Amino acid sequence: MDIVDKSWDIQRKIEEKAKRIGRGKYGRILRMARKPTTDEYIRVLQITGLGILLIGAVGFLIFLIMVELPKMFA
Repeated sequence: MDIVDKSWDIQRKIEEKAKRIGRGKYGRILRMARKPTTDEYIRVLQITGLGILLIGAVGFLIFLIMVELPKMFA
């Protein structure tokens, strides 16, 4: 089997997998998926931004405790 035959075989396998995407266990999810509305997108951005800020604040508080706590007992 030369390189051309191997490449055609790989191409055929890729195309078979692509054909099965809509029929597999995720096919129903892909068919139901839709583009979010502007309001939905803005809401997701707000919630995600709030989560990032909250995690950052917790990390900063931990940093402050780790820096200031040794000074108090030194």
